[in-house]
Amino acid sequence: MNVLHVIANPRPAETSSSKKLAFEFFAALTEKNPDVVVNNVDLYQNKPPYVSAEALNYFWGPVANPAYIPSKAEETAANFSNNNAQALIDADVLVLTLPVWLNSMPAILKAWLDQVIVPGKMFEFGAEGLVPTHHLRTVVLLVSSDQVYKENDVRDGLTPAIRAIFAYIGVEDIQIAWADGQ
Repeated sequence: MNVLHVIANPRPAETSSSKKLAFEFFAALTEKNPDVVVNNVDLYQNKPPYVSAEALNYFWGPVANPAYIPSKAEETAANFSNNNAQALIDADVLVLTLPVWLNSMPAILKAWLDQVIVPGKMFEFGAEGLVPTHHLRTVVLLVSSDQVYKENDVRDGLTPAIRAIFAYIGVEDIQIAWADGQ
């Protein structure tokens, strides 16, 4: 099993509830599955840029026009995606470790998602519509929050956003572990 672990929390492990939760999660996972391969990506060490107009043209231009040829500026704007999307394409499981900020995900995680879940990487458009081009089957959220959330809580903007993003590319299995009230 190939697991991509994306960390979107700037705090050190000793003061981060989500990172402590991740430590326990991966200890249990590797004990039960000694052959698991984990690729750790700390977004605060490998910061994704926000998507620019040039990157949008690079990703979506070929969708509108298959003969589209990107400019040098567009190619440069897509460097982060081109260098980082393959880890997600190859993953069977994606584990996201993050705090809830303002009832949603940290902006750095949204920037990463915008860079890697793009046409030509995670999906293509075929005659029947969107066609996934990845191995991803499950997304696991390891989430910390200072508030206590109940299922379908109106303050929880994170869970619906993650479900919608991954449903778009055909991933319906979303598992969530909360370290809430921290």
